[in-house]
Amino acid sequence: MIKTHVVNVSVAMETNYAIVAVGGKQFWVEPGRFYDVNSLGLEAGATVTWEQVLLVHCGGQVQIGRPTVPEARIEGKVLAARRGPKIIVYKMRPKKKTRKKTGHRQELTRVLVEKIIVGGQEFTAPACEQAVAA
Repeated sequence: MIKTHVVNVSVAMETNYAIVAVGGKQFWVEPGRFYDVNSLGLEAGATVTWEQVLLVHCGGQVQIGRPTVPEARIEGKVLAARRGPKIIVYKMRPKKKTRKKTGHRQELTRVLVEKIIVGGQEFTAPACEQAVAA
């Protein structure tokens, strides 16, 4: 008997999205939303193009890359350079009276995804979402 796994993706069917690899992580991105990625070293207002697109769902069509989708890219704009939340690192050696407490804050870049481009077609955010973002 063959077992199948059914996933409810009713929300995903309505929106255009892509899965892109940036800075060693994979992000599910949608046009009109912003994301915090590892520091790109760019100033606010600079444009960003990501070409390592792993999956694209646009216009009701799903394209899965092997390993990337050909002729697909994500274009966005850098909003700001930020720092992530502070993470406390506490090291202690029992019975030795040795304790060390340090902290770390990751450098991040906030990027607004403007459009998904697949084979010459551009998919942007709907007008109502763009009005909210502005």
